[in-house]
Amino acid sequence: MSHGAARWRRNGCSRLAANVPANATRNIGASSLDDAGIVRVCGAAPQFPRRELADPRDADIVSSMNTSQAQPASDPGLSDRALGRLLKEWRGRRGYSQLDLALAARTTQRHVSFIESGRAAPSRDMILRLATTLDLPLRQQNAMLVAAGYAPAWRERDLSAPGLAVVDRALHYMLARHEPFPAFVVDRRWNLLRANRGATRLTEFLTGPTPAEPAAAPVNLAIALMSSDGLRPLIANWPEVALHFLRGVQADANADGTQETLALLTRLLALPDVASLTEAMPPEEGHPPVLPIHFRRGETSLRLFTTIATLGTPRDVTLDEVRIECFFPIDDATEVIFRAWAA
Repeated sequence: MSHGAARWRRNGCSRLAANVPANATRNIGASSLDDAGIVRVCGAAPQFPRRELADPRDADIVSSMNTSQAQPASDPGLSDRALGRLLKEWRGRRGYSQLDLALAARTTQRHVSFIESGRAAPSRDMILRLATTLDLPLRQQNAMLVAAGYAPAWRERDLSAPGLAVVDRALHYMLARHEPFPAFVVDRRWNLLRANRGATRLTEFLTGPTPAEPAAAPVNLAIALMSSDGLRPLIANWPEVALHFLRGVQADANADGTQETLALLTRLLALPDVASLTEAMPPEEGHPPVLPIHFRRGETSLRLFTTIATLGTPRDVTLDEVRIECFFPIDDATEVIFRAWAA
């Protein structure tokens, strides 16, 4: 559904949504459970070792990515130059020449050139037209407006805000209807926002019962998947899954241009063996049509594939960055296990 409530984005591998034990800490986060069994994450849990939560010191591996963030400028000339730098950067990222961008945005190459050099002060409508043509996320559209001295166009609210109630109900419905299989709601940087009972059961099978005392660190599902202190030892085909996931985060960092996504990518690349996941792995003979995540604990094996859904027509920064990940069994044995857990 490209213009409906949700758009299915990607099939296949590994956007793992589960919790990570660090020194036997097993917590899906400070959360509440509603009547339908949907976990609403209110806080966080210290499920990662402190060394992995620390900000990375070596960002050379991604230094080629310019992630300048626009700041308001009181001097109109400074504003024009800040906007020009942002526009030129995004035009380069998207592979547009000035002429290509001008034609697509229904303006002139001269005007685009003048904006980039700071010699022209475009209108608010022109900035939004250029940003939309470049397919910028709403957060970055706001950044361009602020750089030009305008107020942001798009609000950023919590999912629980009254104005987002209709979307929150839709997310609740999707999670509940996906039972008994796992489903998660995350933001663009893989911070856990919601989870259904199937997700909770999977987490508890892999990491043990949830402790009674919640704590403060955020549950980040990217670290959960990639960390050797997390779910890595429980994923039989971890190199394949991790490589596919890493490429997705790299694409996200290039697409949204934020410091936060770049920092997540840098943290992932700093984990043991992750930076060496650079070579494509040929599929095995008779491979399935999608890459499964093969969880194995003791004598139990679970093979799942995932779909990622996004909201098709967001007009709020939070909604623009929300993702719904649903796990499906790839074989009958896995389906039987999940249905038995729910019985």
